[in-house]
Amino acid sequence: MKIAAIIFFIFSAILLLGAIKYLIGLTRPGVYPPKQILRKKAAALFGGGGIFLLIALLISKLI
Repeated sequence: MKIAAIIFFIFSAILLLGAIKYLIGLTRPGVYPPKQILRKKAAALFGGGGIFLLIALLISKLI
């Protein structure tokens, strides 16, 4: 179970870092794809990262 928690922590970190990358892309002018798409991608990655983080925290507390 400890390995599962570590894997979920790693996945959450990757997703959250990807979301931060998209948010930084929003600040640059003239960026492609359009800003609405970047916002949707960032929101999806933040949501996924948050869910993985919650699962990892629950698993680590159960151990």
